[in-house]
Amino acid sequence: QSLRQGSQRTISTASRRQVQNRVPEKQKLFQEDNGLPVYLKGGAMDSLLYRVTACISVFGTAYVVYELLCASMPKK
Repeated sequence: QSLRQGSQRTISTASRRQVQNRVPEKQKLFQEDNGLPVYLKGGAMDSLLYRVTACISVFGTAYVVYELLCASMPKK
């Protein structure tokens, strides 16, 4: 029980870094009417992730179709 009290005291007295609440800033950014879809409003990183995901999807679909065509052909 003394170990438990010691650990509680250490955690509760530890200095905490103050974190600024940035939710209102993000709400303004995402609610702004600038013609962009919501999945691109986060900036350049969102755009990059969107393009990478789209490319992976296109190439993956093409590869699956290729493999299905190869599987459907009889082997000699």
